[in-house]
Amino acid sequence: MSSEVNRAFAGVLTRHAPPTAASAVTTLLLLVWIGAAVVAQDPTKTAGVHKRFEYKLSFRGPHLVQKDGTIPFWEHHGHAIASDESVRITPSLKSKKGSIWSKVPNIHRYWVVEIVFRITGRGRVGADGLAFWYTEKKGEEGMVFGSNDMWKGLGVFFDSFDNDGHRNNPYIMAMVNNGTLAYDHEADGSSQQIGGCQRDFRNRPFPVRVKIEYYQNSLTIFFHSGLTHDPDDYELCMRAEGVDLKPDGFFGVSAATGGLADDHDVLSFSTHSLVPIAEKPYLKEGIPDDERLKFEHEFDDYRGKLEKAKADYRKEHPNEKEIITDEDEDRLYEAQDVKELRMIFDGQNEIHRLVKGLLFKLDEVVGRQERELSMLTLINQGTAGGIQASQGLSGNQPVGAFQRHEVDSVLSSQKDISANVRDLKAQLTDLQSRFSGGSPSGHGDSSEIVKRLKDVKTQFDGVQIDVKTLLSKSQANPANCPTVSNGCVTPFVLFTFLFGQFACIIGYLMFRSSRDAAAKKLY
Repeated sequence: MSSEVNRAFAGVLTRHAPPTAASAVTTLLLLVWIGAAVVAQDPTKTAGVHKRFEYKLSFRGPHLVQKDGTIPFWEHHGHAIASDESVRITPSLKSKKGSIWSKVPNIHRYWVVEIVFRITGRGRVGADGLAFWYTEKKGEEGMVFGSNDMWKGLGVFFDSFDNDGHRNNPYIMAMVNNGTLAYDHEADGSSQQIGGCQRDFRNRPFPVRVKIEYYQNSLTIFFHSGLTHDPDDYELCMRAEGVDLKPDGFFGVSAATGGLADDHDVLSFSTHSLVPIAEKPYLKEGIPDDERLKFEHEFDDYRGKLEKAKADYRKEHPNEKEIITDEDEDRLYEAQDVKELRMIFDGQNEIHRLVKGLLFKLDEVVGRQERELSMLTLINQGTAGGIQASQGLSGNQPVGAFQRHEVDSVLSSQKDISANVRDLKAQLTDLQSRFSGGSPSGHGDSSEIVKRLKDVKTQFDGVQIDVKTLLSKSQANPANCPTVSNGCVTPFVLFTFLFGQFACIIGYLMFRSSRDAAAKKLY
């Protein structure tokens, strides 16, 4: 394919010789665009490739970890931590290394791997990075992004730290090793790579995705920046021809931290095998009709037996919980964001139901209040027609309904309260007019009088408290009380004297304020 494209490009250049520099630049840009479009084509989306999911070479959440803390068909080492939703290869601590490797080798010649991961850290610069491996043997803990050096196979590195000082990190690169090369840490492996691209994959708003595809000795890496929620928003990172990777290798992911530290989390690892349909024509033709009918008949038989067994089990165990349906099983394995949306939706439905019930009860209360109010209105009018109407509305009057004398007593009490309030308001208005005296200085005098009245009231309250204290002590210890002669002052006389003294003080203050106001008028 590449030779045919090169010959086509040469023909275009021969037929369209650029007469000027501007046309040369235009033609070059056009050729680069056409070449990128041809190179970026995904061969797995063509009709000549059969793509099958390999569950033993994949893992994803939720329910990622079993009860014993292991991941099916995978094993993790070092500081890797497996959780229900993801695998944290290394935590954001200094000098940590971790890895996860498949237990089952890959027996397929061509394959594509899609990794969804997050690399997050507090600092502007992170370290060291994440690595994808496809090697002849499982890796061990080492110095190359948490795995051993001099591996035999493919390594794709997501390098976060700039060791060579060229300011070209974060960087994605691929390196094929035959087991004799040592990774050049000082130069970030720039002279050993077969291709790469400079892309930022730290602290993205959405998970970062990378698709590593090996098909017909061509290695292609597609990169998703994590800036959008679209899972198909990939862009071409690199493509290398003539890459020889043998089957029966092991997949793995490792990471390491140094003086700087990031969280390296892998959310999913999906592997698909790629088989050209030309090699296996039955994949294109499908299953023959007679075999398909046979399989469908067997499936219907097994399904009928299963339904019959479920019905028999329900009859034998009527008190047990209902068997989980397919819909409930789908809910058990749904994603975390779907669970949260479902919880919000169920909560809103419950709130809506409660609000409807409260509104219904409120309508009942309002209707009952309106009926009682109409009854009170008719009773208050005292007309015969009103009484008959109230009897017609009430029917059989329930226990606890209002009687005529109760309504009369309530109305009379309201009238008495209104009269008392009006009298109190008139007294306060009269007292305020007396204190002010109609003079400009009345405001200051009235404030002074109020202050003195507060002082007198405070002293009077203190005396009253002391009297109550003495009375309580005398009642508590009656034996210790002295013999009281007939000439002693009784409490009634004492309080009468205090009240008279309080009235004299108020009269004196009012007299003084009026005298001061008259004296000021003379001046």
